[in-house]
Amino acid sequence: MERSNYSVEPFVPSFGLRSTHTQSLINSSAYRRRIVSKRSKAMLDAEQDWLVDGGDGVRLLGHYSPQKGDSKGLVILFHGWEGSSRSNYIVGAGGMLFDRGFDVFRLNFRDHGETHHINSGIFHSCRLDEVVHAVKDIQQRTGAQNWALSGYSLGGNFALRVALAAPSEGLSIRHVVAVCPVISPSNAMDSMEGGFRGYENYFIRKWAKSLKLKERQFPDAYEYDEWHRLGGLRERTGFMATRYYEFESLEKYFDGYSVADNRLAALQVPTTILTSEDDMVVPVGDFRDLPDNENIELLITRYGGHCAFLKNWQMESYADDVIVGRVVNSKKT
Repeated sequence: MERSNYSVEPFVPSFGLRSTHTQSLINSSAYRRRIVSKRSKAMLDAEQDWLVDGGDGVRLLGHYSPQKGDSKGLVILFHGWEGSSRSNYIVGAGGMLFDRGFDVFRLNFRDHGETHHINSGIFHSCRLDEVVHAVKDIQQRTGAQNWALSGYSLGGNFALRVALAAPSEGLSIRHVVAVCPVISPSNAMDSMEGGFRGYENYFIRKWAKSLKLKERQFPDAYEYDEWHRLGGLRERTGFMATRYYEFESLEKYFDGYSVADNRLAALQVPTTILTSEDDMVVPVGDFRDLPDNENIELLITRYGGHCAFLKNWQMESYADDVIVGRVVNSKKT
């Protein structure tokens, strides 16, 4: 398809970092955590814990790092599924933005990070209203205008849906950057099932740990034992979708947070989407089928894995460069 704003990015990692598995594993490693935590020390030292209003009694936890003096504006960051505001990629990007003079707000979705005790209801990917309500609360409390939003993987999917809702919800977003966002949840599930099974097992382990934390806080709310006896990710997701998310089927649930099938044609907020051809979670074909919307800038790299884009063994990320570059150069309206 001819596209008005599409480019193949000339990103080539250092020797030893060109494998999709190496990229993705090192991205979440303790090795990278030590480096990005040290590099992002100023932002982490400045952070304040905020409980923000998700509407209908829902509260979400975030970490706000304001500048001491003049600020170049606010950037809100969304993590991926079973990540958190303290995930390496969030801390790394946030630290760079803070050092460039921006206020940074790292929001946790429900039941992510250390937040399982805050809300009795369980997280699922169609809970868009509470995320929109939360960013409206952040916008109002900080007084931010023309702020930027960035998200990774499922967080990138949420960022795109927040951007779609922005005009009707009064959200003053000047630019969105989505890194490896989930476009079609059904295709992402197929990709994980058809590829190296280590990634499906990784998400099952993370999800199981999260549900055990939920069980400690609300032991009688869900049939946890039955879920743990199930097989793969599809079966477990279908169980939760039809039993507790109030969807008729897994397919209806997936469609509830999909941004495929021309949904992004209505996007009015300038948006940059970064993905890689070797992403083992989100198939690159989903991006080539996106509508030709002048507000969407699509960047595709040969390497990068899922949300990593590590340039070198200093653990610098090309994704950080894209986020910071687009935020710095985006026009204030």
